Amino acid sequence: MIFCLALFGTLALVTPLLTRLLGRRVFAVIALLPAAVFVLLLTWMPGVLAGTPVVETVAWIPALDIALSFRLDALALLLALIVTGVGALVLLYCMNYFADDEPALGRFAALLLAFAGVMFGLVTADDVFVMFTFWEATSVLSYLLIGHYTGRKESRGAALQALTVTTFGGLAMLVGLVILSVEGGTTGLAELVANPVTGAAGEWAIALVLLGAVSKSALVPFHFWLPAAMAAPTPVSAYLHAAAMVKAGVYLVARLAPGYAELEVWHPIVIGLGGLTMLVGGWRALRQYDLKLLLAYGTVSQLGFLVMVTGFGTRDAALAGVALLLAHALFKATLFLVVGIVDHAAGTRDWRKLSGLGRRMPVIAAIAFVAAASMAGLPPLLGFVAKEAVFTAELDAALAGDAWGWIALVAAFLGSVLTVAYTVRFVWGAFFTKADVPSTPLHRESPAIGVAPALLAGASVVFAFAVPLIEPLLAAYADELPGGHEYHLALWHGLEPALALSAAVFALAALLVWGRQQVARMQAAVPPALDSARGYLGIVSVVDRLAARVTTAFQVRGLAGYLAIIVVVFIGGLGTAAILNESWPDGVRLWDYPAQPFIAFIMAIAAVAAAIVRRRVTSVLLVGVTGYGLVLLFGMSGAPDLALTQALVETITIVVFVLVLRRLPKQSAVHPTAVGRATRTVIGVLAGLVMGVIGFVALGARVEPTIAEGLPALSLEAHGKNIVNVMLVDIRAWDTLGEISVLVAVATGVASLIFVSGRTGGAPRLDELPDRRNRLQPVLEPASSIRAAKPRLAEVDDETDAAAEAHGSRQTWLLAGRTLSPRNRSILIEVLVRLLFHPAIIVSVYLLFVGHNAPGGGFAGGLLAGLALVARYLAGGRYELGEAAPVDAGHLLGTGLLLAAGTAASSLLFGLTAFESTWFEADVPVLGHLSIGTSTLFDIGVYLVVVGLVLDILRSLGAEVDRHQEEVEADPEASDPTAADREGAPA
Repeated sequence: MIFCLALFGTLALVTPLLTRLLGRRVFAVIALLPAAVFVLLLTWMPGVLAGTPVVETVAWIPALDIALSFRLDALALLLALIVTGVGALVLLYCMNYFADDEPALGRFAALLLAFAGVMFGLVTADDVFVMFTFWEATSVLSYLLIGHYTGRKESRGAALQALTVTTFGGLAMLVGLVILSVEGGTTGLAELVANPVTGAAGEWAIALVLLGAVSKSALVPFHFWLPAAMAAPTPVSAYLHAAAMVKAGVYLVARLAPGYAELEVWHPIVIGLGGLTMLVGGWRALRQYDLKLLLAYGTVSQLGFLVMVTGFGTRDAALAGVALLLAHALFKATLFLVVGIVDHAAGTRDWRKLSGLGRRMPVIAAIAFVAAASMAGLPPLLGFVAKEAVFTAELDAALAGDAWGWIALVAAFLGSVLTVAYTVRFVWGAFFTKADVPSTPLHRESPAIGVAPALLAGASVVFAFAVPLIEPLLAAYADELPGGHEYHLALWHGLEPALALSAAVFALAALLVWGRQQVARMQAAVPPALDSARGYLGIVSVVDRLAARVTTAFQVRGLAGYLAIIVVVFIGGLGTAAILNESWPDGVRLWDYPAQPFIAFIMAIAAVAAAIVRRRVTSVLLVGVTGYGLVLLFGMSGAPDLALTQALVETITIVVFVLVLRRLPKQSAVHPTAVGRATRTVIGVLAGLVMGVIGFVALGARVEPTIAEGLPALSLEAHGKNIVNVMLVDIRAWDTLGEISVLVAVATGVASLIFVSGRTGGAPRLDELPDRRNRLQPVLEPASSIRAAKPRLAEVDDETDAAAEAHGSRQTWLLAGRTLSPRNRSILIEVLVRLLFHPAIIVSVYLLFVGHNAPGGGFAGGLLAGLALVARYLAGGRYELGEAAPVDAGHLLGTGLLLAAGTAASSLLFGLTAFESTWFEADVPVLGHLSIGTSTLFDIGVYLVVVGLVLDILRSLGAEVDRHQEEVEADPEASDPTAADREGAPA
């Protein structure tokens, strides 16, 4: 199972690349994986039915008793077969549903395949926290899939709504799982079910877990997110919202029922909310005109039905519940796929505009009729078999004196009446000929698009007649629950009460269809205040208004006021802690070496001066003095790694500040009053004093021996002599992975602030100049000004010189130097940069590979390479940056992060713990003894992330800002909204 999950993840990663080669045919290729896993699961079925579940476990976090544990028993096998089987067919359907020019097709295919893998992991996970990880991953992936059409407001809103609702439910569920694992003494899901937690802790824990299941399966009052999610492409609706994601809540209820169905909190939530959801969903479906929305509300109704039955707590109800779960996956996925075909062919899903489709699309109509009949519970289909089993189980419980049995039976009966009624509405609206509607024109569809729904509809028929073949799998789970007689699934049980109830359902449904106008008037009379969607929007609106008021109140004075609030809270919190502190150091050591106080004095003077001066660039340089002072302190204190990194970071920081300040006034726009200046001075002094006191107390607060004494041995064990680098890439690799993830987020945020329409690609290249002649001429000034500044160049042939310029001949030191105006060029800087760039890159690579045994590492090496790129940009401009690094910064960031994270995943593939290092050692001629490990690969990933970050910032704050400035200088009136007014104003 772990290997299958790894295959899902790997193939999902390469799917975007395959899409570039294969187009929409990539769906046929990636469908082979879930199909193969489906076949593999069938081979495991005999052992599972014999009572021997497939179990795989890999240690993950032993300290918390969390392991990558997976268990395939009867229930997990049933859900896994649904996930992989339906998933493979939906992927095949996508090949004919989408066109080759579909936007972000590769991303969609990768996400849909990844979702199949995540669902497979969810239903097979046997550790509650591993299961929760997959649970939340389904929410994230569904958010991305629902919001596939990013240009549509309704898609983005629906995706955010689904993510918000399911995530909040998931957080409540996490608290419940923590309580269960702590009280039960294990994180194993099977053990927690076999030995359930009882008492108040069990009641509260199960209530919280069920809250997560209710939100995921869209039960009242969280049902509104599912119909809104119909903004997603039809394959998403057919898979996530019919056969996969929404089944996660049903699966969890079914999984916990054998151990926790007797708790007092169980039946009110499971049966109460399940029955209410069945009625609400069916009632709302009767007023829908959009075929997809009709099916969506029908899905809400059926999910309530499923939760109510699977969680009822008896053996017969459990058998009926899993049969209904299988039937629902087959008929509802079929109907969603059919709606997609109708929408493609007719260009609309509004059945008021559809007429005559049954006559003109007979095959698709027949498929829809079969699936709809199974949904309505008509014989001889699997839906009928499951519904009869439900009626029998609940009727037996009710007659035995179970009050919840009566509640469930009434809800199931009334809900089934509504189900038949909205099924008729769907079939008649989609395929029948309407006298007052003209025949709908159709676009021709590929016959292959009907293969997937035909197979799913056919399974509803085959399984009804082959019930004895599938019942052992369903009964293997149901037998875990107590009570009831040994009921067996069958297409015909003779004349029994359940059959009479079915006949009454059809009769009442016929009355609803006949009196549909009266029903519509009744529905219109329901007050909108009962709409949960309105309640959600109201809550979101209140939160938005509250956030706006808080922001206005606390940030009314701009950035300075905002920072003042933060610092004041810091002073109040830590200052109070310092006053109450009773463990002060015994002695005071003023310095470690004579130069230390002088360096500190210079840093203090620079910090004060930075707060006083009014020129921004001067302030930045003075702040840089404090940073370089730290470099000296680190270096003199025996920390060369920290000194090297601090020096590189400080230099990069100054460059970034200067790049930003180019577009800001030279002086500060706000001049504080005397009172404001005094207040800020007091706040600053107090913050410094508090921080100094806290540092003083912290330095003397050690009461236990330092762990630093054991670090040299650990470093040597990790094949390294540089303790700092070994700590970063081996001992505390998880921390470093989180830090470089933050760097990627920072790069994305900076680019998002600068780029408006898109940020793909690298910095501009010389080939992107308007024409070849312009390579000779500066971008910002006409050619005449160049000849005026350098008259001897006027005699040079433009074409010859342009070619020489493009190839970097002896006439230029930098490839794009001549794209700058003469006043912005410095031949001295160009010569120095050209001479130092390549040595800097070589030294950066050297720092990368020696970092494990000497000062350096991936972070320092990446910063040095970034500084080399900074020098190229400062000397030659944005075109020079494009020539120096003709790559997409996003690709570097992604590759680096993937490489770093991949070292953790690769360890798991070989049965090791995450980030457990391995090494390759050999004696190589000339180079000597080499030792390369997975930590080296991790460090290379860090190197790429840092280089990508610098390149992305240069492209954003440098090249893109340059382009904006060029546009302003080329057309200043376009950037000045008052220019037109000035032209018309009198002199």
